[in-house]
Amino acid sequence: MINRKLWLIDAGYMYRGQSIYSREYSIDYVKLRNKLEIEEPLWRAYYLNSVPNPTPDSQVAFYNWMRSAPPLGPKIITKLYELRASEITDLYCEQCRRKVPVTCPNDHKHRLSREQQKGVDVGLATLALTHIENYDTLILSSGDSDLLDAVEFITEKNKRFELLVFKNGVSTDLQCRADRIYWIDEFAQEVAR
Repeated sequence: MINRKLWLIDAGYMYRGQSIYSREYSIDYVKLRNKLEIEEPLWRAYYLNSVPNPTPDSQVAFYNWMRSAPPLGPKIITKLYELRASEITDLYCEQCRRKVPVTCPNDHKHRLSREQQKGVDVGLATLALTHIENYDTLILSSGDSDLLDAVEFITEKNKRFELLVFKNGVSTDLQCRADRIYWIDEFAQEVAR
């Protein structure tokens, strides 16, 4: 019996995971896909990320490489969302237990903002649910418990759920629902760039 696998990748999670693993570490997605496909081929793979507008040429080149078929690239569909800037006027102080104002040390009239990844979690859940009739196993590279409802839904539909993650920063709620966990830390050098 064929086991059709869908692999969904949260780029932000993977980037943070490899940075925590080692500052110099970088994943080679061709090697990582090959590692996943030792037992069976993937049906489809998606890489979701938020990018600045305009997107730097180096990032555009990376996404083009991700979409390239073997042997040149890993043949992973990329879905890109725009980074969103949100204004920061205050932050929560844990010791004071209240919000405190934040200002630029150079000029209190300067606007402070933070870029945030938006759309990726919803995109991951949407892909998992949209393709539910097309796969038997969902492999997720994300540690975010925001995906828990989607994961519970697909497992209730008798789909296998697997994680391909770093040991650091993975929700225990996701871990306890996984039928299998591939800890990247355990084979990191095999899939290094």
